[in-house]
Order: sequence, then structure tokens, then C-alpha cells
Amino acid sequence: MSSEILTPVLPESVADATVVTWHKKVGDAVKLDEVLVEVETDKVVLEVPAAVAGVLAEISQPEGSTVTSGQLLGKIEAGAAAAPSAPAPVAAAPEAAPAAVATDAKAGPAARKAMDEAGVNRSDVNGSGKDGRILKEDVSAAKPATPVPAAAAPAPVAPKAPVVPAGERGENRVPMTRLRARIAERLLEAKQSTAMLTTFNEIDMQPIMDIRNEYKDAFEKKHGSRLGFMSIFVKAATIALQRFPEINAFIDGNDVVYHNYCDVGIAVSSERGLVVPVLRSAEHLGLADIEASIVNFAKKAKAGKLDMADLSGGTFTITNGGVFGSLMSTPILNPPQSAILGMHATQKRPVVVNDEIVIRPMMYVALSYDHRIVDGQGAVTFLKTIKELVENPVRIVLDV
Repeated sequence: MSSEILTPVLPESVADATVVTWHKKVGDAVKLDEVLVEVETDKVVLEVPAAVAGVLAEISQPEGSTVTSGQLLGKIEAGAAAAPSAPAPVAAAPEAAPAAVATDAKAGPAARKAMDEAGVNRSDVNGSGKDGRILKEDVSAAKPATPVPAAAAPAPVAPKAPVVPAGERGENRVPMTRLRARIAERLLEAKQSTAMLTTFNEIDMQPIMDIRNEYKDAFEKKHGSRLGFMSIFVKAATIALQRFPEINAFIDGNDVVYHNYCDVGIAVSSERGLVVPVLRSAEHLGLADIEASIVNFAKKAKAGKLDMADLSGGTFTITNGGVFGSLMSTPILNPPQSAILGMHATQKRPVVVNDEIVIRPMMYVALSYDHRIVDGQGAVTFLKTIKELVENPVRIVLDV
């Protein structure tokens, strides 16, 4: 009896997807819930698991094919066994192979690949999936295995674009991924369809650095997450957004849509490109909730597990180029949002405090905004409000 493998139902805003990876070949054994194929939309990669156990009987859409919701990807012959289709081994070696398969019985292809690349043993990984199934994100949390000899070490991850050998002239043409193409489209749209300006300020990070140094251990012990700077900036931003509603709004035709909630997008870098998962109703979240959510987003982005619900919506965005060493930049709007806050690297600089020159850890911050809806005074005052809240965190608690 055949079981169809169908493209997952795509959101209304997504017309189609691309088949990027088949983890099985025709004739391979398939286990229940084992990931068979991955399809990529312009935002996320969706894994398609096996609905039944059996043998992969047909691949209807090879890698690179464009598919729509519910389209047939392939078929599984339910209940069939793959062993007879494979050539019978003649040596005693096959007895070692089943042992290896049994070792990774609860690890899917993606997880096994991640373990190979990270040099992690199966016994060192605790599976968090259904029935103890090992997920890719479980691998990153596992301690590394004993280093293997250089000759047996896994090959390094291939670069995104082929490298031309030194001393040779040449070109390599690589198709953009759907996510990269979407990023390019959105950035161009932001430049062409908005009146974008940027205002800058600088923040003395010493006060929140002192708070973090004093309370980080107690905070982590109680909440199970580290106390970082991003959560404080998010809280400061939500307070400022409620005081300046035009920055938490967007233009829809001839109307301005104001939001009485703060859905804050946090820009996260992944291997596929920049993604922006959203903290819903961030104004009601505590610092611990924000920190835990950001860590979860980062893990899901690294493992390619972010879904459409994580990435949809958002009324304001925060991006932190400082994690890569950026000292100052001009962030680009995330349409239809009217503003985006850019954080940067903290650097010690001489500044004047109480008429004296002192050394302080300073951070430049930038606010890019759509001048069609946000006036310069509002943008400058909004950024100044964030500066005041971060430099005196008691104001965040008191909301003053």
C-alpha cells in the first residue's frame, strides 16, 4: 500500500517553495516520523517527515523543483522492507553495519550529519524530540567527543560559494537561496518605498554593566538564563514605543495603523541569512522571559527550526551589529514597520562626565525611521528616551 508524501500547507503569503534536500533515495528504508525531504520557502526550511514506515518507492519532485501546498513529492511503500533490495554482503563486515545503524536509531539524517561535523558521539547526546529522538539543536548542546585522528576527521563545511583556486582566474555562478532572494527584495523595497533617515546617539553602558556584574549569577541561578544587554534594550524600547506611538505604527494606503502592543523583532544571524523572529507583546515580558526567548530563537535559527509563526508580524525591530564588531552602521527598515533600532559594539572611549574626562564603555546606537510617518523630533526624542532608560535602569522599573 502506497502512502503519499505531500508538500506541507504553506501560509497564504507564500505561493510556493523549493525542494532543497532529499535525505533518502528510492529504495531506502524509511522509519515513521523520519525526515525525508526539506523544502525551502522565502522565510523558513520545512521538514517533511514520513507518515508511515516502509520503503521510499518514488521521488516525484527532485531537488531544485518548485512545489506548491499539498503537491505530491513522492511515495512510500508502507510496510515494505528495504533489506531485500540491497545486494547481499558476502563478507562478515555487515555485522558491524547494523550496530552503527542501531547506535543512531533515534537520530535523523540532519542530526547525524551535525554529529559528524561536530565530532560528537551518539552516546553524548540527549535527545529532546519525540520518544527521545535526537534533533540538530541537541547536538550543539552536547559535549564534543574525543578528537579523531586528522585522517579520519570530518571534512570542513563547504563555503556558500565555490572558491577559485589561488592563482587562477575564473567565475562561479551560484543561484541565490529563496531566503537570500527575499532579503534582497525586501531591502530594495525598503530603499525605494520609504523616506528613510537615520539618527544617532551614544549610550554609557557602565550602569547596566555594573548591574549585570553584580546580579548575573543570582539572575541565572533563579531564572536559568543569562542576563544580557538585549533584554534591557527591549524593555527600554517597549516603554519608548508606548510614549511615541507613531514609531510603533505603519502606513497602509492612506491610513496610519497604530498598535497598542509591542511585537519586537530581534534580528538573528543564521547560516541561511538574517532572520527576524518576533517577541509577542514584549511590553508584558520580564527580562528573564525575554532572555530565554532570544536564546531559544538563536538555537532554532541555528538548527533551521524557525517556523512561519516565529517570523510573522512585528511592529518594531532591533538589530545588534555589535556582536560582529560593528562600531556604527545605518540599519535598513523592515517594511511595513516605521523604524528599526541598531545596537553596536561597546568600546571604551574618553568622555566628559561632570566636567571631567573619564574612560567609559560607550555604545553608538542608531534609529532608522520612515520620515513619511515619523518626524525628526519624534525620532530623536525616541532614541534619547532609550538612552536615558538604559543609562539609568531604575527608570525602566519605575517607567519614568
